[in-house]
Amino acid sequence: MRANRITANLRVADVDAAKGFYADYLGLSTEEFNMGWVARYTSPETGANIQLVTRDATASEDSVVSVHTDDVDSAYAEAQGLGFEIVRPLTTESWGVRRFLVRAPDGNVVNIVGHRA
Repeated sequence: MRANRITANLRVADVDAAKGFYADYLGLSTEEFNMGWVARYTSPETGANIQLVTRDATASEDSVVSVHTDDVDSAYAEAQGLGFEIVRPLTTESWGVRRFLVRAPDGNVVNIVGHRA
């Protein structure tokens, strides 16, 4: 699998309440999206970003990072072939991504995501 970008998923109690610190103080002022339970904030100057997550709306566990890849189907097949625990199977979500969650050997849950072309 080839990772194109990795974004930290930071657990927060309330996305809107946390927004001021990350968007204003840290300079991650571009809100790429906000679905209420997850929002991504990015610096327009550097491209640095973070996702604020209250709780994953469609998965039983929360992930610590989101790994973006061009071929999520191959990444899923590879994870299965390597015997990694699949926490959430490959799914096309209503908001336009195809993703699955996999548990790393250290126990962290990783969100592997591909965007529809």
